[in-house]
Amino acid sequence: MAHQSLSFKGVENADQINRITTALMMLDGVDSAEVGRHGAEVEGRVRREALIKAVEALKLPIQVK
Repeated sequence: MAHQSLSFKGVENADQINRITTALMMLDGVDSAEVGRHGAEVEGRVRREALIKAVEALKLPIQVK
């Protein structure tokens, strides 16, 4: 199983964390996602670009790397 890490800047509350978690878990190939204020650890067969696009699609005032 593949492991991907994302870094966040600007996540400020639990609502944003929950929205990011839901967006990541909805992607095909994601088995698990641990999301916090500073980033996410994702397990599964999914491309990094797809993870970043899913978070950016939420239109939150955060930066994703």
